[in-house]
Amino acid sequence: MPRQSRFLSGKKINPSPIRKGIKLANLIDEVFVAYNAARLREGCQLYAQKMLAEDVTVGMSLSGALIPAGMGISTFIPLIERGFIDWMVTTGANLYHDAHFGIGLSLHCGDPQINDVVLRQEGVVRIYDIFFDYRVLLSTDQFFREVIKAPEFQREMSTGEFHYLIGKYVNEREKMLRLRNKSLLAAAYRHGVPIYTSSPGDSSIGMNVAAKALAGSKLKIDVSADVNETASIVLAAKRSGGKSAVFICGGGSPKNFILQTEPQLQEVLGIAEKGHDYFLQVTDARPDTGGLSGATPSEAVSWGKVDPDKLPGTVVCYCDSTIAIPLIAAYAIATTKPRKLRRLYERRKELISRLQTEFSAAATDKEKRKTKIGKAVRNQNY
Repeated sequence: MPRQSRFLSGKKINPSPIRKGIKLANLIDEVFVAYNAARLREGCQLYAQKMLAEDVTVGMSLSGALIPAGMGISTFIPLIERGFIDWMVTTGANLYHDAHFGIGLSLHCGDPQINDVVLRQEGVVRIYDIFFDYRVLLSTDQFFREVIKAPEFQREMSTGEFHYLIGKYVNEREKMLRLRNKSLLAAAYRHGVPIYTSSPGDSSIGMNVAAKALAGSKLKIDVSADVNETASIVLAAKRSGGKSAVFICGGGSPKNFILQTEPQLQEVLGIAEKGHDYFLQVTDARPDTGGLSGATPSEAVSWGKVDPDKLPGTVVCYCDSTIAIPLIAAYAIATTKPRKLRRLYERRKELISRLQTEFSAAATDKEKRKTKIGKAVRNQNY
């Protein structure tokens, strides 16, 4: 009998029949054997078995209208509570819509086939099949404008600090309304999870901040602080002897912002680093159009964003985020013990101090090398 090819060493396709009462984790492990079901299984296992190890710092990016679809309540807050998300990057739009839930406003399931002219006449706003009253926007705008009038907002700050302070107010509103775990901002505040926005002006939150600036508000968003704070989180994860993982939900600007932490360290600050250790993405974007949303982990290696030695620890699942991410979360919650909270927000000064120290040392070493090379060139010319 001829020798069997090494490419036939994979597990034989012989799934268990689906049975009454099968647990979700068993369904994924036993039945999801090929195509994007297999990638989803690999993503579940990567997240639960490797990314959620005690020595791994997990950053998550969110793009697309996931929070209006209720995923803050159903998925992301439970992950934060269990220590499964250590820091986040998302769009301002997601956080603006998150505030609706935290201040007691309602969003509803709707029919995407309804005529939008009719909806406009009825004062109803639509995000595909999510409907809400136009007054929800007005009430949320008013909430943000009132909150950012407070003295603690009258200065320059990172979006991480801005969202933490907003989360404090949303948390108080939740308590007043006797709501529980409705707002991602409030949950992140309670658990010390910093949330950053890569484009702070590109949302209704940014629009209201701009409106208050016309009225004399001193609030300014320091985007450089965002870049350095996020880079410092990744550097600290590595220098503590641990690993850095990124869980990318969708793509867009949040994906780039969470991944650019490594080029910021290596290329710009000159600090010796190799890239993120684990990369898990759920996306519906194709790689061949050149957009970042569909860019693969191997492409990220060429930028220094992902450690080339860790490519086996990367998974891309091509699927609707609203389908895949709750399944990944449910798998992790079912199979993995809660982790101790890192409370990275409270460690920002410590982390920035480490970054500053390594940057200064790298700059000094670079200057010494330039001087040494200059002397060698002068001696050769002489």
